[in-house]
Formats: sequence, structure tokens, C-alpha cells
Amino acid sequence: MPEPPSAGPGDDTRPRDSGLSKTLDNGLQILELLVRHPQGLSLTEIADGIGVHRTVAHRLVRTLEAHRLCHRDSFKRISLGNGLVRLAEPVEQDLRALARPVLEGLTDATRATAHLVVREDEAQVRMMMIVEPRHARMHVSFHAGQVDPIDRGSAGLAILAAQPPVPNERAEVARARERGFAVSYGEIASSITGISAPVPDRRGARPISIGLSLFEVSDEEALGTTVVDAAQRLGALL
Repeated sequence: MPEPPSAGPGDDTRPRDSGLSKTLDNGLQILELLVRHPQGLSLTEIADGIGVHRTVAHRLVRTLEAHRLCHRDSFKRISLGNGLVRLAEPVEQDLRALARPVLEGLTDATRATAHLVVREDEAQVRMMMIVEPRHARMHVSFHAGQVDPIDRGSAGLAILAAQPPVPNERAEVARARERGFAVSYGEIASSITGISAPVPDRRGARPISIGLSLFEVSDEEALGTTVVDAAQRLGALL
């Protein structure tokens, strides 16, 4: 299996605060690493991934296991635990409840996978909700909670397009600002087209977008208009 991307001190671009708890920070880095590797990782891969000694990783994993935030299978591979479900349930619960019928209507109309994406920080977006089509012969599948670069993929581009222009922004962001929706080709997953639109401002809340992921696009403009209409409907509910 390919070596997991390092989140250790040498590669982590997040600003460091001397007042942070290093132990807690390492534990949270493990959870973030496991989100990116849903098939699970070995203890050594986790230690390498966050840049700590294997003994330190062992203690951290044991603590996370005690709180049911991760678990080991019969092959001693470590993955996220069911305890996260209970913790995550209240997060943006109202937003997800309002967005679900809009996403269901969008996917029923297009027979494509619909998604709700929220800005995580300056550099990333998080897939908050996925609604897969019920009557499509084939469809795209993602993991809820997936984190991607904000400047790659239609969801992040749409969020950037809702903001004023900045120096050196991608041409795709400017194009999305003109059209009202963003389009990307194979940027998050090979051979997958994304079409997303920003949801109108929610009075200072974290920026969000909704969109579609699909294998083929016969009419880009028509799908873009459909996504924009759905984004407007969700914005009116918030």
C-alpha cells in the first residue's frame, strides 16, 4: 500500500500555537489521517503519517480506542470507530436537515450524485453530505467527511467564486463567478466531472456549496442552471 501522506511537523502547514496540547493535537491528527484512509492503517503507518515514534502512536491509538474513536480489525489495521457517529450527530444538524430534501430533489432530477460541501478552513473544504441517486444504473460514490483542497474540484471553486477576486486566482474561479456555477474535470477523482454552485450568504456562517458529481455531462449549461436553482432554494431556507 502507498505510504500515507505525512502530517508531521515537517509537512503540516497549519499555524502552530505554543499554547496547544501536543498530545491532543497528535490524537486529532490521527483521526484526520484515518479519514483520508478509510480502509485502515497499520500502527507503523500512523506513526509515520503524523511524525511520531511508534510507541507514542501506540499510546495515542489505545486512548482513542478507549473512547471508541478508532478500532482495530483482526489484521491489526486501525480505522475510525463508531464513537465518532455520536459526536458528529449534532454538527450542523439543522443545515443537513434543510439540505437533504434539496439534494434529494437535485439527484432525482439529474440521476447524479449530489453533495453538500462546507469550507473547512482557508485551504480546504469538507464533504458534509452525500445523496446518491436511487434510479441510476451507475453513479459516483464519495465518503461523507472527505476533505479536499479548496482550489481543486467544483465544490471548492464555487465557494471561492462567491468571494471577491484575489490576485493569482485560478481562471476557473473567475469563470465560475461569471457563470454562477463551477465545473471541474477529474480534479478530485479521475474521470469524474463536478458541477457546483455557491449557496447564498448565510449571514456570516461558513461558506457552503451544493453540486453534482457524474461520469458524463451532455449539457453543461443545463446542469449548471439546475444546480444554481437548487442552491438558491437552499439559501432561501437558511
